[in-house]
Amino acid sequence: MPSSQLPRALFVMNPVHLPELFPPRLMARLQDLAHVDPALAVRDFADPEAARALADTEILITGWGCPHIGADVLAAAPRLRAVLHAAGSVRGLLGDAVWERDISVSSAVRANALPVAEYTLAAILFVGKDAFGLRERFRAERVYPAPGDHGPIGNLGRRVGVIGASRVGRRVLELLRPLDLSLTLYDPYVDDAEAAALGVVPLPLDELIRTSDIVSLHAPDIPETYRMLDRARLALIPDGGVLINTSRGALVDPEALTDELVSGRISAVLDVTEPEPLPAESPLYRLPNVFLTPHIAGSLGNELERLGRTVVDELERLVAGHQPVHAVSRADLVKSA
Repeated sequence: MPSSQLPRALFVMNPVHLPELFPPRLMARLQDLAHVDPALAVRDFADPEAARALADTEILITGWGCPHIGADVLAAAPRLRAVLHAAGSVRGLLGDAVWERDISVSSAVRANALPVAEYTLAAILFVGKDAFGLRERFRAERVYPAPGDHGPIGNLGRRVGVIGASRVGRRVLELLRPLDLSLTLYDPYVDDAEAAALGVVPLPLDELIRTSDIVSLHAPDIPETYRMLDRARLALIPDGGVLINTSRGALVDPEALTDELVSGRISAVLDVTEPEPLPAESPLYRLPNVFLTPHIAGSLGNELERLGRTVVDELERLVAGHQPVHAVSRADLVKSA
């Protein structure tokens, strides 16, 4: 396509992410597809330079740090026809006006789901071997446990309950299927036929929690899932069970979870918490039965290039007159994560 016919694009994100999302060769490919200034990444639509750029912008390339895109932004961007999000969910990012104007929306949420699922897989296998607990014991005693003194560990037949067949949840199930595990799923949008296709046994939420050695949380953060793991449901986790949360801290009652973990009855692998980060005095930082990480399961470091590549691939399709492969609709936001 002649340069004069290339669409105008605008980065809207924290500029610190640009070099990792679009390293030099990928940025060069992007600039072959659209007029875009790599030195301009908007963080505030009220900025005069942003306002001038919006007037001619046809495609917004968004990412972490993007401000809300509502009716006022659309009014300033009359030529806008697509939003390509180089991050996860667009929930909360886009106002109703975006959907009402029928602007194409694409997200790299599927690409961002891969490292989260990989983190979850590693966590499941490690907790099945009690790797975190035995590490604490080994650090303290500095001797190998006697034969037969490891406790009830091992991943053969371990019961794993997955809450939420989101993109992450489905990828977790895909990674777990070849292993000798017993897999169950709770998701109100998945019927028995789809569960069979996913290779899992569908269960009501309370039954899944009560019968799982490991509960892995992958539901979306929506009003219906707020505190879905409340005190009563956390109490259903069997003694010695493990909760893994790579979704959002809001899905779990933080006080109830802290009480359960302080008691030592269950363990947890937590990449997300509420609040985030936890206050410095939180006991979760020092509990031996808690493996706490600073929200690292999603794309970081060289994994960000995968998100950038997803956006450039989508841009190439748009320029060629095709619809995005990773299109997002308003309905998708109800059941995805």
